Amino acid sequence: MSAAAAILIAMLIDAALGWPDALYRRIGHPVTWIGALIHALEANLNRGPFRRAKGVAAALIAIAVPTGVALAIVLALPDGWIGTVFAGILAWPLVALRSMHQHVAAVAAPLARGDLSAARFAVSMIVGRDPNRLDKAGVARAAVESLAENTSDGIVAPVFWGVVAGLPGIVAYKAINTLDSMIGHRTERYEQFGWASARIDDLVNLIPARLTGGLFALVSGHAQRALRVVVADARHHRSPNAGWPEAAMAGALWIRLSGPRVYERGVSDEPWVNATAPDPGPADLSRALRLYRHAMTALAAMVAILAVTGW
Repeated sequence: MSAAAAILIAMLIDAALGWPDALYRRIGHPVTWIGALIHALEANLNRGPFRRAKGVAAALIAIAVPTGVALAIVLALPDGWIGTVFAGILAWPLVALRSMHQHVAAVAAPLARGDLSAARFAVSMIVGRDPNRLDKAGVARAAVESLAENTSDGIVAPVFWGVVAGLPGIVAYKAINTLDSMIGHRTERYEQFGWASARIDDLVNLIPARLTGGLFALVSGHAQRALRVVVADARHHRSPNAGWPEAAMAGALWIRLSGPRVYERGVSDEPWVNATAPDPGPADLSRALRLYRHAMTALAAMVAILAVTGW
């Protein structure tokens, strides 16, 4: 069974359908199932002494259980194209091509017509900062940053690990990424317990983040400019990985990103990415979505080549 072919099937189904609301209401979503396991582990283990060790154990359990289920399913699938198609269908909900575009487009539309209140509400669905403190440029910047970072975390990384290790690979990645999103925060509650989850997530995103930045640069028509910004600014980002796709997008569109931002917990004084460029506006958000579509088309083409060549 070709892992690349299965992942290509998953990408095509998701691009066409997303994850329908009716299906979500009926059965939920695999990420919510993984999230329920993580919540149970956190509620029972994140207390008392040795919280870092308990966090390591929780992370290993939360990764091993769904990955083991995925491996058992793969071993039970028939050989040949039937097994590949079934694997692709099972991987489908773990690739968020359509929903990523929909969430950012939901910010772009009201921002373009001057409805700042609606744009703030839409952007609050995809970022953690205080939307009431964002002006038009702040909303556009937050949405572009989310698009860049989540293209890596939500699409390129699961596709990468799915191609490398099939259905178990993509499931393991989603478990790791869900761990990081739920408990990988530097807060008093999760500083120790979420330490392992955050470090594992950093590790598995090293290659995908750089691949995402390369894709943005490649399809932008301004590859040299985008890569110059990546070389100059990616390493200054608070994340060892998010700076790569964000810097590539900032250079490709010639806008500035990152910088100081306000969260409920306070102000985070982050350095600017591509500081000499202007702030993004509504038109830049539409340009970012177009760049995203081109990059995802290029990614699908790469996976198709691997599938056809039988990698």
